[in-house]
Amino acid sequence: MEWSKYPAVLFDLDGVITPTADVHMRAWADMFNSFLHTRSGQHPYTDDDYFEYVDGKPRYNGVRDFLRARGITLPEGTAMDDPSELTVCGLGNRKNQAFNTIIERDGVAPYPGSVALLEELAASGHKLAVVSSSKNAPAVLRAVKLDHLFPVVIDGNVAAEAHIPGKPAPDTFIHAAAMLGVPTDQCVVIEDAISGVEAGAAGDFALVVGVDRGVGREALEEAGADVVVADLQELVS
Repeated sequence: MEWSKYPAVLFDLDGVITPTADVHMRAWADMFNSFLHTRSGQHPYTDDDYFEYVDGKPRYNGVRDFLRARGITLPEGTAMDDPSELTVCGLGNRKNQAFNTIIERDGVAPYPGSVALLEELAASGHKLAVVSSSKNAPAVLRAVKLDHLFPVVIDGNVAAEAHIPGKPAPDTFIHAAAMLGVPTDQCVVIEDAISGVEAGAAGDFALVVGVDRGVGREALEEAGADVVVADLQELVS
């Protein structure tokens, strides 16, 4: 891959740089299955539900979309809701609580192939940004000691405060490109989630790279990925 053609690279975090997508999957499953157990006539939440309704989206959007698919209506609530409350925001906060518990207990390490590509790009003077729906992105980057590589981090907190639509809308990626001072048509987007790939495809970006961590090559290509790899090591010179 001719990286010299692209001055800026915009990375998703969970599932692209770190295996925290697996942690998110476990936290979502724990939360939703505990909730569904209290609802009659509901079958368990599965990994298929994660990829279809939740993966890559802002947290409350994921809750909202999954509940809608199951025909369940809950009050919206607010971001300040206690995790015990039966609201969209309460369930989202319960999932976040489960995520942080797992990270604190088990820790996290980045994918070696992703680190290799990041170090190569940083050494060659590329501008790098993280664009993540997660509000935990800065803490995860600090935990894996990669925060120094990213002058721009657009996470769920930034998006909420600036009222920027989340993925699959392209707006968070567009905002990151603007913060780096690079036109979108000179930026590469790297994503593992269908909603993230759709966001990249919806923007005027030079290239969208899909990383297949389980969603499937065909699904990523259908969502708009120009290139699909199993690991970012494949893109290291």
